[in-house]
Amino acid sequence: MNTKEFGKQGWTPERLGDLSGKTYIITGANAGAGFEATKILLNKGAEVVMLNRNEKKSNKAIDDLKELFGVNAKVSFIKMDLAVLSSVHHAAEELIKTVPKIDALICNAAVAQVAKQEFTPNGFESQLGINHYGHFLLVNLLFDKVEQTGGRIVVVASEGYKMGLKTIQFEDMNFDKNYHPNNTYCHSKLAQMMFTYELQDRIKEANKDVKVYVCHPGASKTSLINKNTPLMTRIMWSILSNSPLVQSAEKGAYPEIMCATEDNLKQKAYYGPTGRSNWVGPVGECELESHALDKPVAEKLWTLSEKETDCKWNF
Repeated sequence: MNTKEFGKQGWTPERLGDLSGKTYIITGANAGAGFEATKILLNKGAEVVMLNRNEKKSNKAIDDLKELFGVNAKVSFIKMDLAVLSSVHHAAEELIKTVPKIDALICNAAVAQVAKQEFTPNGFESQLGINHYGHFLLVNLLFDKVEQTGGRIVVVASEGYKMGLKTIQFEDMNFDKNYHPNNTYCHSKLAQMMFTYELQDRIKEANKDVKVYVCHPGASKTSLINKNTPLMTRIMWSILSNSPLVQSAEKGAYPEIMCATEDNLKQKAYYGPTGRSNWVGPVGECELESHALDKPVAEKLWTLSEKETDCKWNF
C-alpha cells in the first residue's frame, strides 16, 4: 500500500464514514496531534477517552471540544502519567471497569529531546520510560480488552528511529555515559517500533484477533518541542515551524487516524507523510529501514521490557 491507493492527496479524513458506536483511547490527547485526532473522531460520531497526566489541561480540552461538538459529545478523560508505572496500572483498571469496549488504542503521547538526563520515578531515563516502557505496560494491560472487539493498537513512532544509534543500547539503557537529547529520544522511538513489530509476530503466532500498526506524524506544529528541549533546538524549530517544511498538528494526526480506522493496511509497514524527508506531504506507506525489524534485538528488548515493567504477556 502507498499513496497511490488513496490518490495524489494521500489518505485524508474524507475517507472516514460514520464512527458512531466506536470507542477510541488516545494517550496524550489534550494537545497537539492527539487533540486534533480527538476532534476528527468526535466529528464522525465516535467516543474518545483521553489518557492524560494533566487534569487541568484535560478538563479545558474537554470544555473546548464540547463547545465545538455540543454538550453531548462523547469525550472523557482518565488521569494517567506514563512516567509512573503505578499510574498506568490505575488508569488501565479504571478504563477496563468503565469503558465497555475499545476499537483502537492509540499510543500517541511522547516526550522529546529532553535537554539533560532525567529519570522517571521508576528509575528509567525519561524518554525511554515514558515513550516506550509506559506504553509497553499500557498495551499489555489493555490487550485483552482490545481483543474482545477485534480492535487495533496504533503506535505513533517517529522519523527519529533512523537518526540515532539504529539499535538498542542494552549495556546502558539510561544513557549514563553518552546522554544526548536527540539520540536518546531516537532510541526511545526505535524501542517503541521494535516492540510493535515483535508484538505483531507474537499475535500472529498466538492467533489473536488484534491488528497493530505503526505510523509517524511527520514534522507537525505540536507541543513536543517545549521548555525541556535545548535552547538551540527550540530556536531552530521556531524558524522551521513557519516554513513549508512543517505542517499543521491536524495533518500530523492523519496517520494515526488512518491506522485506527482504515481497512486493508499492512502490518509490517510504516505509515505517515511521504513528501520531502517524510516531514510533510500525502499520507501513505513510507519506506521502513531494516534495523527496525532486527528480530534478535526486538526479542531481547521484549524480555527486558517485561522485567523492567514487571508485566508478563500471556498469549
